[in-house]
Amino acid sequence: MLLTVTCLGQFMVLLDNTIVGAALPDMQHRLHTQLTGLQWIVDAYVLLVAMLLLSGGIFADRFGRKRVYLTGVAVFTAASVLCSLAPSLGWLVAGRVLQGIGAAALSPASLALLAAAHPQPQERIKAIGLWAGLSGIGLAAGPVAGGVLTEAFGWPAIFLINLPIGAVLLLVGLRTLEETRNPNAPKIDAPGTVLSVLAVGALTYGLIEGGARGWTSPLILGSFTAAAILLAAFVAVEARRAAPMLPLRLFRQRLFTVSNTAMVVVGFALMGSSFFFSQFFVYVQGSSILGAGLKTLPLTLAMVLVSPYAGRLAARHGFRIVVTAGLALAGLGLLALGTVHADTGYGNVWWRLAVAGTGFALTLSPLTGAAIGAVSPQEGGLASGISSTTRQIGAVLGVAVLGAIVRTRQSDGATFETGLNTAFTAAGTITLTTAVLTGLWLTRPNPTKAAAPPRPNTDPDPAPTPNKTTETPTHSPT
Repeated sequence: MLLTVTCLGQFMVLLDNTIVGAALPDMQHRLHTQLTGLQWIVDAYVLLVAMLLLSGGIFADRFGRKRVYLTGVAVFTAASVLCSLAPSLGWLVAGRVLQGIGAAALSPASLALLAAAHPQPQERIKAIGLWAGLSGIGLAAGPVAGGVLTEAFGWPAIFLINLPIGAVLLLVGLRTLEETRNPNAPKIDAPGTVLSVLAVGALTYGLIEGGARGWTSPLILGSFTAAAILLAAFVAVEARRAAPMLPLRLFRQRLFTVSNTAMVVVGFALMGSSFFFSQFFVYVQGSSILGAGLKTLPLTLAMVLVSPYAGRLAARHGFRIVVTAGLALAGLGLLALGTVHADTGYGNVWWRLAVAGTGFALTLSPLTGAAIGAVSPQEGGLASGISSTTRQIGAVLGVAVLGAIVRTRQSDGATFETGLNTAFTAAGTITLTTAVLTGLWLTRPNPTKAAAPPRPNTDPDPAPTPNKTTETPTHSPT
């Protein structure tokens, strides 16, 4: 029952990642908003998840995993109802912010509950594998469920689907879950959390609104300036705290820095391009909303099917080979999507999505494993949480930057189709460039220079080991 409850909670979070994309064209029509509004609908949620994920894991350890998990479920469910009833864009964005807060609490707590219930390493690995596989079905189900619900009832229905799921989780969770906590959990880094939210929020505002207000307007320049100041303040505060949310010393380790940099790009390219898939099929190729949701399935299905094998391939061939190959495939798939036009048949589109999805699937688990392999076993959970956070930050920036590219191209007189081609091409180019980066630098540096204590394994292309994997369960990707 514990596995079912935790999987269903994470399923709800992952479903929300893809179900919203299918409904964006209907939201744009019914809410009378432009591309900028759609960017805020997505990024308001992802921004809060990105910036609160690490704190959510610490909250769960410190105040009780069951308590934080059920609180996250309640907040996420209530926010979903608010989203479905939103009469305007502003209310919908507010609901999405609350959803992000709920997801940042329930997601790491769900995995922490599961890990605490399986203290034996091998049992824990199996349980986490089932948790990842079953909850990951939400990624593939999102486009189809979003298309069906939006086509039949309109976009509010995609949020109401969370109501019965949340109600069941609360009723069953209150009765069956056992409370666990870590009495040695670190204190909450409130200053670091607040500064990180404000810094990334200011940067996101400038990127999203710059296309509409003008890149040289005082408000946009002010937002970029504020982002730089807040980021500098964040770095200064984190460097002086005894227990920072983001220990900067970890980035002295090349393997850790390169893996997290690559993870930012993965989030950037994956979320930024996915934001436009349904819009491409609806606005450029004239598909129905349901048809658009079905047509995006090759990417998510490829990710669900290939992801379970990525870790095994990394264990056999090393992080560097698998990640570099994955980034190359993803980049080539996105470049191929950049050449698709209104009259391109679907038979010549689906494989491009599948290639990109396969590439992204090959990167996610090995990059997290590389980050964990760069630190001491005691810091594996923290490294996993940072890896998830960097991917979410990349997702925020991907929606903002690729949206800005489309918006800028349109302001120069280009069509929406041309803007999309430019955005996909930019995402593919950045991803391929990162493949070169990981091919050259995703290696373990000299152990004597590492930020973590020296480790016996000095293989230049490390692969994950069981003792490292068991250290990851206190934080989870969303």
